[in-house]
Amino acid sequence: MAEEIKNLHPKPAGLVLQYGTAGFRTNANQLDHIMFRMGLLAALRSKKTKATIGVMVTASHNPEEDNGVKLVDPMGEMLTATWEGFATQLANTEQEELLTALKDIVKKEEINMNQEASVFVGKDTRYIILAHKQANTGKLKDGIHPLLSVYYGLVTTPQLHYMVCCKNTHGKYGDATLEGYYSKLCQAFLQLTKNASNRTDDQKHLCVDGANGIGALKVREMESHLKKELQISIFNDGSEGKLNHQCGADFVKVQQKPPTGIDMNSGDRCCSFDGDADRIVYYYTDSQGLFHLLDGDKIATLISTFLKELLVQAGLDLKIAVVQTAYANGSSTHYLENTMKVIVRCTKTGVKHLHHAAQEFDVGVYFEANGHGTVLFSKSAEEKLQQLAEATNINDERKKAALLLQSTVNIINQTVGDAISDMLLIEAILAIKGMTVQQWDAIYSDLPNRQLKVKVSDRRLIETTDAERRAVSPAGLQEAIDTLVKKYSQARSFVRPSGTEDVVRVYAEANTQESANALAHEVSLAVYRLAGGVGDEPKPLH
Repeated sequence: MAEEIKNLHPKPAGLVLQYGTAGFRTNANQLDHIMFRMGLLAALRSKKTKATIGVMVTASHNPEEDNGVKLVDPMGEMLTATWEGFATQLANTEQEELLTALKDIVKKEEINMNQEASVFVGKDTRYIILAHKQANTGKLKDGIHPLLSVYYGLVTTPQLHYMVCCKNTHGKYGDATLEGYYSKLCQAFLQLTKNASNRTDDQKHLCVDGANGIGALKVREMESHLKKELQISIFNDGSEGKLNHQCGADFVKVQQKPPTGIDMNSGDRCCSFDGDADRIVYYYTDSQGLFHLLDGDKIATLISTFLKELLVQAGLDLKIAVVQTAYANGSSTHYLENTMKVIVRCTKTGVKHLHHAAQEFDVGVYFEANGHGTVLFSKSAEEKLQQLAEATNINDERKKAALLLQSTVNIINQTVGDAISDMLLIEAILAIKGMTVQQWDAIYSDLPNRQLKVKVSDRRLIETTDAERRAVSPAGLQEAIDTLVKKYSQARSFVRPSGTEDVVRVYAEANTQESANALAHEVSLAVYRLAGGVGDEPKPLH
């Protein structure tokens, strides 16, 4: 086997790739060696943890010609930081050193090579994958052959995370099949919507933009389980458009407009998934034709409000918090802290930081503004809910709240952000509360904001603290930002270096769009002048 490993799927000379939160992502033609090596790494990770590991072949919201791969740890969570380092190291090792690099990992991690390995593999619908099905998954299989691998074929990223968790909890989390996933989520949805009174077909109707990706396929498969309690019209289902092209959650969030290929009337409730269905945003157009986006902040607010009310009703003293990043709109933070009296925790940007912070509470709700998020319940919180739901000596109101909370736990995919699971939860909450999408939108009004990028010679000059909300270097930058912010009403601004390119990202919000634009521009100038800007000076926004 050693000789075989040395010669299989050679690495292109000079190619350097980094394993990030989303795994590896790049042009599909450059991934041969990566697929093979990640198959090998998954096998080692499985032997190390004595558990099943997931390998998902996807590039999420990237363009169709890209592809990627990421590993899933035993509880359905993201790969640990140490092993992200191993992945990067293995990806960039020259062919003749590959065997040595693998042996180093085995030695460092004290891996018993006689331990059996178990790997679950899934992929999204990228035509590159389908065209190279034998190629890409074949390369993975070269890496994990002849191990105990289960090939799931076409699945959403969150579905693979779910399967891995089910397998490693020996079925406690659910049945590790697609049928098991649909049954668990849809039964919980039907239990929740029993508490909604006299819904009309219009109220049950939802338009879904599937981003021409895997999400559309899986919603179709799931539909029959919903027993017409949710009536879905699917657009951008992959039958003709290109994956993520002018559609999908990322397009809608960034462009602030509906996707192409969707047939929506004024007031229709609509949502968009991203390419691998781990993000979701909602939107509608009003009678004046104006577009209204309900992003991750609005979703977190709806869900946490619902959970807080149920916890109070159930008489359960559980600590609930919403975890946000600095990009969360100031209005949402203000509403959660001051109106809902919910703890708000701010973390660095990146799902793994949010997920980690959410684990510190009994109930942790986290969503990035881009629509990636979920809810985590601690073990003790789940046990308390279970006890209360089974108690016979409590009043009807507490019992009802406990049962609703139990169904809510079952509808949520706690392993990772999941567009399908989040959609079902949102739809159930709106139904129970008898709320329209317009009423949900009106919970609070977003402060106008603006995001800009400034090219710099070296992004490492910018260092931040306080969950990226304050700059500690270069000297004088934070003072300059503080002075500029004071000029405007309800204003704030922060800067942070990009994780991947020599660019500094600027965020500004204020009470009017004009002020937000002006503040963003002035802060960009400060960055350009104090942090080594390159190219032309940033121009004012008109």
